[in-house]
Amino acid sequence: MDEPNRLPEIIQGGMGVGVSSWQLARAVARLGHLGVVSGTATDSTMVRRLQDGDPGGHVRRVMERFPLQGIVRDTLARYFRPDGRGGAPYLALPLLRQVTNLRRQQLIMLSAFVEVGLAKEGHDGKVGMNLLAKIQLPTLPSIYGAMLAGVDVVLMGAGIPREIPGVLDALAEHRACAIRFDVEGLPADRSEHLTFDPRAHWDGEPPPLRRPAFLAIVASNSLATMLARKSTGRVDGFVVEGPIAGGHNAPPRGEPRFNWRGEPLYGARDEVDLGKLRELGVPFWIAGGAGSPERLAAARAAGAAGVQVGTLFAFCQESGMEPALRRAVLDHAARGEVEVVTDPRASPTGYPFKIVHWPENPAYRATRQRVCDLGYLRVAYLEPDGTIGYRCSGEPIDQYLAKGGRLEDTPGRHCLCNELTATIGLGQVRDGGAVEPPLVTSGDDLLEIDRFLGARRDYSAADVIAYLQPGT
Repeated sequence: MDEPNRLPEIIQGGMGVGVSSWQLARAVARLGHLGVVSGTATDSTMVRRLQDGDPGGHVRRVMERFPLQGIVRDTLARYFRPDGRGGAPYLALPLLRQVTNLRRQQLIMLSAFVEVGLAKEGHDGKVGMNLLAKIQLPTLPSIYGAMLAGVDVVLMGAGIPREIPGVLDALAEHRACAIRFDVEGLPADRSEHLTFDPRAHWDGEPPPLRRPAFLAIVASNSLATMLARKSTGRVDGFVVEGPIAGGHNAPPRGEPRFNWRGEPLYGARDEVDLGKLRELGVPFWIAGGAGSPERLAAARAAGAAGVQVGTLFAFCQESGMEPALRRAVLDHAARGEVEVVTDPRASPTGYPFKIVHWPENPAYRATRQRVCDLGYLRVAYLEPDGTIGYRCSGEPIDQYLAKGGRLEDTPGRHCLCNELTATIGLGQVRDGGAVEPPLVTSGDDLLEIDRFLGARRDYSAADVIAYLQPGT
């Protein structure tokens, strides 16, 4: 990485659906570190905020700077409710598919622009956007929208983002680009792609763009080596994420083994050799259990450029987590009354997913019926007639089976799309007025957060930075 583009020592994790909010990313960036917004489901969260009346007017304010004002007018006309919804269900967006019309692409672009644009207001610090390789359908328009807002870094994990560096090169020049589309059941002699052409959205010459840095989130030396040597463009750094980090974890290598709680067991094969990583000559940051000054010092001593911290930021005031939910988790964590369980079945992706349990969790009182109306974690599959269909092991079981899914894949699945959206206070209203229950994910650092909290039960992003870098 060039010296002028050197990234800060502390990277704030890109968590959940909107937990890594623009408010959090802006607070961290203003303090001289890398603030990161979540790039997951930004289109749904944007239109739901508009339907709630756009509190503070923030979404509409930054929309005024979006260069394609036609889509802004259309979006406001359809979704903005000055007086809110009055308890009615949110209007839903059309589910994404391999071929998406220009208006739907532009809505995704606009939502990414809004998140990054708000995070970059009022300072000259660095802002990144975190995306998941497993969620392919919105990836290309999301990146382009973030670049239109001046995003400094794109981070991506939960898969093998080998093609993303080349995508960044192409989009910086407004060139058409494509990524391979994962389709279950595709024969070896057939490939499918997701394509995006920036110039299809412009009548005249588009504005100049700057290529953001790319950080790949990895959990193994082999993946880091492959990405450094075989990516379609420049990889500017790695975030090395261990299995105690929150959210999706990489599955253990080798034959699956489980503890008494049914959690997958990780061993020596899942540890990254930092010495070998240093030999790649690419900067790296340590993530997962890195949220303390001692661990930051240890990371620097091991040759890392710094650390990525999620848990401490996830529960700070600027986090997008619904405030009452955040306070409840902190109150119980301070008393040692929380568990963080790595659930191998919760996520429809098949990746282990960390879930926080505590007494009085409102989700325990909720009974939800299976429904798949956000669809970000759907898997594409080949239909018998050669067309592409979409299914999710968290959708209604009869629908999943009718699409060729296996019954054994359905037990224990959560609808992460709806539950994580509910965690930031944007849960959908169902029949009878029931609201989707939330789901809280966290790294294992939550079990030790009392060391940081002391007597307080509320804190800011600035408190986290001061804790990690005492005396600075």
